[in-house]
Amino acid sequence: MNRDIHVLFGFDMEPDVGSFTPFYKGVREATSPILDVFEKNNVKGTFFYTGDAAVKNPESVKEVIARGHEVGCHSLMHETVGDPLFHVPLETALLPEEVFNRIEKATALVKSVSQEDPISFRCPRLWGSTSVVNSLEKLGYIADATYPMYFYRKQTKPYYPSRENWLEEGDSNVLQIPNFADLVMESNDGELGRDRDQWPLFRTEGADYLMQKIKTHIQFLQNRNEPIVLCFYFHPWEFIELEKSYHFGECTIIPDEFITKNCGDYAMEQFDLLIQQLLSLGATFHRIDEFAKQWKQNGVIR
Repeated sequence: MNRDIHVLFGFDMEPDVGSFTPFYKGVREATSPILDVFEKNNVKGTFFYTGDAAVKNPESVKEVIARGHEVGCHSLMHETVGDPLFHVPLETALLPEEVFNRIEKATALVKSVSQEDPISFRCPRLWGSTSVVNSLEKLGYIADATYPMYFYRKQTKPYYPSRENWLEEGDSNVLQIPNFADLVMESNDGELGRDRDQWPLFRTEGADYLMQKIKTHIQFLQNRNEPIVLCFYFHPWEFIELEKSYHFGECTIIPDEFITKNCGDYAMEQFDLLIQQLLSLGATFHRIDEFAKQWKQNGVIR
């Protein structure tokens, strides 16, 4: 079994604070600095744009492509396209019969800006579903970096899902890539297990703390004789100074502390440090589209 460490960094290019504001300060101000850190360390990544983010920030999309990274899709408006795992204010999930048209529209908008067919996807909040996977297959996608390992805790390596149940292995052509979590620790979050997740530890606790989780997960995979694939998710708004609250329309949004904690320069510093520490372990960084193509060709990444 190959013991190489394969790292997939995905940025969810969405409104500031996810679905809770209509603003794109993060996309507009953080894209270039994030790309500078990638270039400094000579690594590649994938940037998942909502359709709305792409058409409102075409310069961001074009810079990502010009600097050698992948542009993927992240739904149309950062809505819940999959099965919700817990309640989020102001969020109502799409009906299964609405999913295909929604992703089709998002795909068309991203393509209109990038001039390329997006072939990698990630659901907002990592809330996927069988309807999403089947829709992606019809639209020509080859990878879905959605599976939240912290919650489902069954799939621990990339797999091709069943068209009847995306949580099980099957014969879909869309490679499902789990976002890793610390499955060894005892969770204090009941059935959800959100404290097992890697996000947002790189900035709330720091890169050194997250590296402890990474090494634990590597050992976990080695004990299972599985390939070492570490999929991460980040957001551009984490790399700007966020407001404590946002007033617009007829309400005020006050994010929980963990959303805004250590965003800005500290997050960028720890992000850079995280990359350096992963490289020191001998990790190889991949764009998700390139990773999926190699996986399909080899049966396992080599």
